Amino acid sequence: MQTGIAAGAGTLAVGLWPRKAEAGDGLTQGDAAILRFLAAAEIIETDAWQQYNELCGIQDPEVPGGSGNAPFTAAVAVLDEDMAQYVHDNTEDEFTHFDFINAYLVAHGMQPANLDHFRTLPSSKATGAQQIGRLTNLMQLSVDTSWWTRYRSPNLNPDFGDTLPQAVPGLVQGQFPGIPRSDADLSPGDHLQAIANTAGFHFAMIEQGGTSLYPSLAQRVSNTEVLRILLSIGPTEAMHFQTWQDKAGNAPPLVDPTNGLVFPDLNAPPFGGELFTTNLIMPEPTVFLDRKFPVCSIVRPTETKGAAMAVVKFLTDTGLFRGQSDAFFATVTDLAQDADAARREQDERENGDDDHKNSDDHGDGRHSGQHDHGRG
Repeated sequence: MQTGIAAGAGTLAVGLWPRKAEAGDGLTQGDAAILRFLAAAEIIETDAWQQYNELCGIQDPEVPGGSGNAPFTAAVAVLDEDMAQYVHDNTEDEFTHFDFINAYLVAHGMQPANLDHFRTLPSSKATGAQQIGRLTNLMQLSVDTSWWTRYRSPNLNPDFGDTLPQAVPGLVQGQFPGIPRSDADLSPGDHLQAIANTAGFHFAMIEQGGTSLYPSLAQRVSNTEVLRILLSIGPTEAMHFQTWQDKAGNAPPLVDPTNGLVFPDLNAPPFGGELFTTNLIMPEPTVFLDRKFPVCSIVRPTETKGAAMAVVKFLTDTGLFRGQSDAFFATVTDLAQDADAARREQDERENGDDDHKNSDDHGDGRHSGQHDHGRG
């Protein structure tokens, strides 16, 4: 797994590469832009997952780095005794995603995504963490938990402009650690468990974003092999999300004695019911494309217009990039805008306009537009 990181060492970020006038070997510029943005998104995901794995996963040749933190690992295991294995496997998967996509770009004569220039954020000082530069900040998170109610709602969908309530309202209103910042965070017990609970909800927040991102961008792809890549990687994100949604429901209710953060009992008033009950982990059928159609069990959102920029905004709003440089934000914005500008060549020939045919706003109960609801 180290090959993916080492391969880009010492290379400038992709936003600083000179752009080629034409894509190579059958790839359109749009397809290359989509793949490059997805590779960058996977690099960012991997950076976050690697930090989690160092402290509460399994360290081995597949996912090297770190040496584990026994108290934090035990707190995370309250959500499920197999959490360390799940964290390890999710981390390994993200490594393979960006490694493959970058290798595919290189094989077609295109520049890969590389964000090593921006690995400047500090590591946790807790026992078990590597002391290296990071892309992401897991110590000041504002975790959005609206994914919890979104996948339980029978009549609301962010693609229609709907806003869903938060399962843990306090998490999105402050800045909370998803990993111990130092060994001082290992006590008192309810404080450490609150950090583990935060991680559990953050795991699902990350992966529901990937679940939506791949089908959203697949609608803009021209090359069938590139489409196959997106359709093959995207479902693994959904598998991750389903696992983490189930485990987040096991987070014990508590109040963090150090900051007042409340993790409610989601099965009891004022929560409970269809929107909150913890064992309802299958996607509830909801409105799709047009409210005149029957409800359908779907991934949501999947609107393609502005999907990549929505991801950047969502992750920024949830604190994942807190402390990053202006140059970092300029680079990821550039990558996202290039991906959002991609158009299926067939659509361009058929429509003769600048908008994807599925990206227009409609009347008669349909809605399309750029939303950042849950596109982590």
